[in-house]
Amino acid sequence: MVEYTKQTVLFTDIFNKKVEVDFQGGEITSDAGLLFLREVEKQIGIIRRLADVIHDNRHPSYVKHKTYTLLRQRVFQIASGNEDCNDCDDLRRDPALKYSCDKLPVSGSDLASQPTMSRFENTPSRTVLYRIAEAFVDAFLDSYEKPPEGIILDIDDTDDPTYGSQQMALFNAYHNTTCYMPIHIYEGKTGKLITTILRPGKRPSGKEIFAIIKRIVRKIRDVWPDVGIILRGDSHYNSPVVHDWCRENNVKYALGQTPNNVLWEKARNLMAKAEELYSLNRKPVKIFGEFLYKADSWSEPQRIIVKAEYNEKGPNTRFIVTNLHHNGLKFIYNTVFCGRGAMELLIKEHKNHLASGRTSCNSFEANQFRLFLHSAAYVLLHAFRSRHLKGTEFAKAQFDTIRLKLIKIGAQVRELITKIKIHLPSSFPLKELFIKIWRSCCVPGYT
Repeated sequence: MVEYTKQTVLFTDIFNKKVEVDFQGGEITSDAGLLFLREVEKQIGIIRRLADVIHDNRHPSYVKHKTYTLLRQRVFQIASGNEDCNDCDDLRRDPALKYSCDKLPVSGSDLASQPTMSRFENTPSRTVLYRIAEAFVDAFLDSYEKPPEGIILDIDDTDDPTYGSQQMALFNAYHNTTCYMPIHIYEGKTGKLITTILRPGKRPSGKEIFAIIKRIVRKIRDVWPDVGIILRGDSHYNSPVVHDWCRENNVKYALGQTPNNVLWEKARNLMAKAEELYSLNRKPVKIFGEFLYKADSWSEPQRIIVKAEYNEKGPNTRFIVTNLHHNGLKFIYNTVFCGRGAMELLIKEHKNHLASGRTSCNSFEANQFRLFLHSAAYVLLHAFRSRHLKGTEFAKAQFDTIRLKLIKIGAQVRELITKIKIHLPSSFPLKELFIKIWRSCCVPGYT
């Protein structure tokens, strides 16, 4: 490893003065906003939940970094945009990160190095991973002050390309790459993450979807027995076993339906009407209809809602299957079903802004654990935004914007005998907002 600490570099002179740059500034951090995330973690306890279900098999005599501290270091690094495990070697001495992990920022011992963190990531067994998945659901349930009247389970998968010999990575013809296909499940109205499940790079089967949904719904109903639940997903999640179980357990669903010749025939008149209306005024037309349909594999007929659309590009007809009894076809399609489009933005924040595609370990279990670490960072940043950025210009900002403006703040850290002083730049442009967020995080009763 090249040592840059004492390296001096020169920039263009100014007013006949040399400009020298080195890396000897002392106790300075570029992530002072981690102070906020530390307070949020104390409020929601997501990292503590994960630590409680991870059994530490290390001999106590050789343990230097506790499981809880390792988790905090890794999750806070991901949240601040330092998702690579190799970053641990440099950031283990960062004063803001050390403080966030409950260590004194200057005199406290260093955090874990990259080899220690890599060993830790390869530790959890499948049993532990299952318990972590349950811990995420528990954290979701506890995020509500009182039981909601209803929740929406948005489920979808995304491609996670692999580039080595990762276990259970498969070639996916649709994405034209070897990948994993992790399933993400969010609450559709709030954007809260429920859990994430790493999978091989293939389309999920009906039994696999059923197994996941069944466990999540039962865990929710154990706490909220009367809550209404709607399941939303595209046609990948439309399966007879899912239909039957949802009906038996009072779960509503609105799922995409792949068209076939029978469906095209049943929708033919509605499609012709849409084309006729378009030809009259040359403006886009969108009309809705419904009918009952039973595929050979279905146990009983299902309600199919069809959207017949016609515009300058031609017909655009879509089908969904649902057990909702609402009479408004447009409402069910546009509001209930199409509302799941917002989930694409949630996956984007998880996958792109938090780099959750860093599943580069050989072991499948290690990659699932990494996905959970990134999910914990999502929970932290989502709670920070929804709880403490309400009424601000960042109330609906993406995670990368929040990180750039409110986490990546340079500061000088001084550790005195009786206090720790963190000096933010005098030119920091968001001073007023910083104080407002501090009041929300740290002042009891402030709204």
